[in-house]
Amino acid sequence: MSISAAETPVKQIQAVARELAQSTGFLLARLGFAFKAQAIANAEDAGFEVYDYSVLAILGEGARATQSTIAQALSLDPSRLVALLDSLEQRELIARQRDPLDRRRHVVSITAAGDRELRRLRGMVQALEEDFFAPLGADERAVLHELLTRLAARHDPSCCPLSEPD
Repeated sequence: MSISAAETPVKQIQAVARELAQSTGFLLARLGFAFKAQAIANAEDAGFEVYDYSVLAILGEGARATQSTIAQALSLDPSRLVALLDSLEQRELIARQRDPLDRRRHVVSITAAGDRELRRLRGMVQALEEDFFAPLGADERAVLHELLTRLAARHDPSCCPLSEPD
């Protein structure tokens, strides 16, 4: 016996408590988790980890960074970063060399292949953002971004500096 579309039970959406839904912090965290989960899934589908994009983006700005400065910027344990860098280096997306000024550390740079992958990953992130923020108009997105930038400047200045270096 088959069930027709009209007879298919509708799954009820379980709402969170009103008190939580009225909390800006709760909504921000919940949406952040949802965005991160989708970003992770998209990255994995493309054969990457979400931190691969972060590392390539840092290196894509033209700076030759040390492993420790990358780990600090991403708030990653240095041993976790080494595993990420090993993977990126095996795929020839980055290059590591001894720092000529301090032979104890490595300087990391993006390769041409890494730059191509970074452009592809940027496109994926832009598509995700377009979809995620689709309910907001361009002006609303700009206001939201400005507000989040101000919060980041106070609570996590390394993630979102207010002004570009001179």
